[in-house]
Parts: sequence; C-alpha cells; structure tokens
Amino acid sequence: MPRLRDTEAVRKPPIATFRGVKSTPILLKTPFGIALDIDGVILRGDTPIGGSPQALRRLYDPSGGLRIPYVFLTNGGGVPESRRATELSKLLGVHVQPTQVIQGHSPFKKLVPRFENELIIAVGKGEPALVMSEYGFKNVLSMDHYASYFENIDPLSPFKHWKDQVAGYDKYSPNEKSMQNDPCSQRVKAAFIVSDSVDWSRDIQVLCDILSTGGLPGKERSSQPPLYFANDDLSYQSLFPTERLGMGAFRIALESIYNSTNDKAMQYTSYGKPNPSVFKNAENVLMQVVRSTIRHHNIEQNPLKTLYMIGDNPTVDIRGAKEAGHPWFSILTRTGVFKGTNHSLYPADMVVDTVEEAVD
Repeated sequence: MPRLRDTEAVRKPPIATFRGVKSTPILLKTPFGIALDIDGVILRGDTPIGGSPQALRRLYDPSGGLRIPYVFLTNGGGVPESRRATELSKLLGVHVQPTQVIQGHSPFKKLVPRFENELIIAVGKGEPALVMSEYGFKNVLSMDHYASYFENIDPLSPFKHWKDQVAGYDKYSPNEKSMQNDPCSQRVKAAFIVSDSVDWSRDIQVLCDILSTGGLPGKERSSQPPLYFANDDLSYQSLFPTERLGMGAFRIALESIYNSTNDKAMQYTSYGKPNPSVFKNAENVLMQVVRSTIRHHNIEQNPLKTLYMIGDNPTVDIRGAKEAGHPWFSILTRTGVFKGTNHSLYPADMVVDTVEEAVD
C-alpha cells in the first residue's frame, strides 16, 4: 500500500471538497491548486516518472474537463510555452494549455517595454530567439546567429565539428531575419540567458566581449549592458544517475571569469525558483486557470486557500514555497535531486516517494 505521507510532515494539509455540475465540478469550502516541477518530478528527459500520467489524469473529470487547477512551474525552458504544452500533452496523455506552463524565462515578457526595439542577444539550447520573439522582442538574435557575424570571435570554432549535430544547438530561428544593419556595428543593449548554454567556451567568451565593451565586441571598454538569467539552478536531475550542472553553474563560471578580467564586478538579474515573485506569479496564473476552465457561479476573489508546490529540489522548489509563505504547502519527492528523509535547511511540509503519492 503506498505511503501517503512521511512521519516528518510538520502539519496536515487541508482537504478539498468537490461537487459535480454538468461534468465540471465546482470548487467548495477549502479549494486548492497545484504547481508541479517537471524535471525530476514529472519527467526524466522525455520519460514520465513517478506515475505522473496517472497522477495528472486524476486532476481531470471523466469527460476530460479540468477538475483541479494546476500549472507546471519549471526553471527549464528553451522553447515557447505553447510548444512545451503540446509536448507535455503528448507525453502525459492529458490536455495541457499553454497558460498552464510557467518556464524560467517566462518573466522576460515583462521586459518587452524596455527592450522591445533594441538589439538583444538570446543564449541557450533550443530556440531562444524564437522564445523572445514570441514574447514581443522585435530585434533579437540567438548567440549562434550573433557570433557567426564576427570572424574569429571564438578561437575554438574550427575544432567544434560536433556542434552541427548536437540536439538543441540553434541553427538560426526562422524568426531571425536578415538584419538591415550589420550586427557588428550595433550596440547590444541586453543579453538574456534563456536556457542552458550548449557551448560554454564560446558563450562565456562572447558574453565577456559584450559585457566589457558596452555591447560592441572588439571595441574599447565601456559600461556593462544588462544581463538576465532565466534561473540560477546550480544542478538539476536529468537522465544521468546524478545531477547535472545547470544555469547557475554557468553563471558562476561567467561571473568568475568576467570579474577576473574586469575592474568592476559583473551585474546581473536572475529569475526562476526560488524567487518569491515566481510563486506569486504562479498563484495569479492558477487563478486564471480557475476562471478560464472551471465554472463557478459565485467565485470568490481568491478561492484557492492552499497551493501545493510539488518538487524534487529542496533549495529551489521547497525553499521557494517556504519563502513565499501562505498559502503555499511544500511537497518533496524522491524521484529527482532529493533522495533522503527531509532536507535539514529547507525541510518540506511533506516528503513522498513520487508525484503520484503527492497527488494522493
């Protein structure tokens, strides 16, 4: 019989009650919402884990209508939310709306008014420039495309015969149209690390060039343009048995090198979990899910009395939920980064083996 909770749970979660109305239940009394991490909780690579398909199906009624509001809250990314929703739908056998997917780079949307028409650089696996273009940035180049304009900017390029075959290496998004002006003569106004870097050596080199010259590689030193990271995860769980280095590790490497070669320390802004603003945004998105998918004749201003964060990383998922405070309740699974009894520094409200037990 599956263990529903561990003895170290510090308090009991509230119970939600539902009543069906025309195959779509109405939330009553103590309604709740769920935020699910993806890597290490729902998937490893593209493989569902922890009974995630069964767990998610229980959030829908027999007719396929959403019964319990939930979102995916991940620090990962590299593709538009619409595409990620389609991928998750196929892998998990449920219908996921793009509005239910919150990725590490989703907060970049808020920076469109500031950089909408400025030249910006998007770094990372997948299609970072397409992501930023869909957010509304009109003058964006991927690092792959931008670096190609500068002869010899990456001295190791002749030795990187692997790069054209590596999955996730951006071979220029169709949204990256020919620039009217040579990018070499345009000042980069901001750099965005959208997803994990595929080519650390090149990306660190070119970013140092951009940051130290005010956005004009090869020119004289100038003030650093803004630098944004989608997350600051030091590690994450992938298909390999032990954790892999994440964007936070890349940031540490870039910062160390930049600070060693420049008089002023590197300035940057990092988003993603455990930032409390990410959890506040997830709360707002969950309310949007309620209003758009679940009928309620007398809906309260905020009917979600409890929000469950189900994650595998204590320093990211659990810490973020705890720092966000009420109404968040943290559940830690053992299918990813964490394998123990409970975390000493950031203990979860409940520890379970799998996401299926968390849904139980």
